[in-house]
Amino acid sequence: VQLQASGGGSVEAGGSLRVACVASGGFLYYFMGWFRQAPGKEREFVAGINYSGDNTVYADSVKGRFTISRDNAKNTVYLQMSSLKPEDTAVYYCAARWNTIATSRADYTAWGQGTQVTVSS
Repeated sequence: VQLQASGGGSVEAGGSLRVACVASGGFLYYFMGWFRQAPGKEREFVAGINYSGDNTVYADSVKGRFTISRDNAKNTVYLQMSSLKPEDTAVYYCAARWNTIATSRADYTAWGQGTQVTVSS
């Protein structure tokens, strides 16, 4: 599966932004995840969603502010980000793994190229 992320940008603190990731070469039975990497930090898990969309998991730092969703007809997974904080500034990556839920970077087999999200205070 190949992944292409888009939708990043700059926003003020408290604002909202949505990033999207389009998959090709397979999507339906993949567990999809979003990760992020800030300068000088490790890439960290943000959110994940199973193939049917009825099981989601979030990092504690984004619970209640971010929402992951997917449209299987469009081979697309979204990350809606609200109440953004400067500490959310990072490059956001989408990732895929076959079938089962996972939050570890090492468990994902396909990665998109990343999209920059910048939140100013």
